[in-house]
Formats: sequence, structure tokens, C-alpha cells
Amino acid sequence: MNRTFVRFLLGITIVASVRWVGKYVESNTTPVPIGRAGHLRDSSRNKYLIDTAISLLKDGYVVLRMGNSTQSRMLANINKQDQRFSHCGIVLIEDNYPYVYHSIGGEDNPDARLRRDSASHFFSAASNSALGIVKYDLMAATIDTLREIVHAMYQQQPRFDTHFDLNTTDQLYCTEFVRSVLLIATGDSTYIPTSMAIGRKYVGTDNLYLNKHASLVWQVKFK
Repeated sequence: MNRTFVRFLLGITIVASVRWVGKYVESNTTPVPIGRAGHLRDSSRNKYLIDTAISLLKDGYVVLRMGNSTQSRMLANINKQDQRFSHCGIVLIEDNYPYVYHSIGGEDNPDARLRRDSASHFFSAASNSALGIVKYDLMAATIDTLREIVHAMYQQQPRFDTHFDLNTTDQLYCTEFVRSVLLIATGDSTYIPTSMAIGRKYVGTDNLYLNKHASLVWQVKFK
């Protein structure tokens, strides 16, 4: 793992551990599902709920997940208000099926280029412990623009930003990619807020839905 990436994560994780982790230890032991999703107790139940999530997806939705790895837990810990999710992507319906565009590095994506995965792959219960769906207050014309922006970025194939630097445009980390697309599509530089820790501005997954433009419309914690 990139040393700059590790130092940044460790620094924010230490701050997060002191200020925020404690208040989520108890609440995260019990999921707070929307729409009576409930626990995922076996593989058939997992498949049912993932299929349900997929059926809800529309163009421009943002999907969230919490990975099972140590790196995922570190990434979730940078969130100031809600540490349930560690990764995200943007949904586009193509050939009548939802695909997720997302920026990811590590062993799952050795070339670290922007990826396009099926929603079923993105939501896989084998490698994730929770998932969520976010809807934004976007007009139809804005969603069309968003689609064009995502496709253009996918053609450019930017690499995952291991430095977590919001000032670069040729490299993007997962939440930075989502925020950049939404800011360009809406023309509103304040559409998605940022957070600050150890003197550095960044985008947490919670910034994507804990704001006035977003609604977390579905979530579940795997069990």
C-alpha cells in the first residue's frame, strides 16, 4: 500500500478514533434498515436483499458499501459523522441493467483505473458487510449531463488517487470521483460538502449523503 496513503489514513483514523468512533460502537451493533430490510442471515437472504437493492437503482444514484478488509475499516473511520460505509460509486442504467462506475485501488484493481462493474458484483455479500443507496435532487437534464460526464471520465481512465489530494484531476479517489461528477453536472461547487482533519480537506462517504441534496433511501448491514 502506498506510504502516503497509509500515513494519511492513519492520521485521520487516530483523530476519528478519539472524536467519533465511540458514539458508533453501540449503534452499529444493530442495523437501522430502511424499508424493513432486516438482517442478512443466510446466502439466500443475502441474494434476495441484494436483488432488491438492484431493483431500486436508477441513473444518477450513488451506491455505498462497507468492505470486510482492514483498509475498508480505516477508510470508514475517516468519516466524521457516520462510519457505516467505506466505498462508493455512481449508477448508470445500461442495456436495462445498473452498472456502477467507481474509483478503486488495491488488490481488487491492480491497474488502479476507474472501473465499471455490474451492480451485483459491486454489492457482493462475499466481500462486504453493508450497503446503501443514495438519491439526489437532480433534474432529468442534469442526470443526462451526469451520464455524459461519467462516460467521458471512464474513457480517460484516471487512476485511483493514493495521495487523497483534492487538488489533482488526473487521479481520483472514490468519493472524490463521485463528488467531482456531481459538482460538474450541477454546476454547483457546494453541492457536496467536504470534511477537514489534520489540516487537510477531504471527502468522506458520509459527505455524500449527509447533506441537503441527498437522501439515503435504502441500507442494510449484512449479518
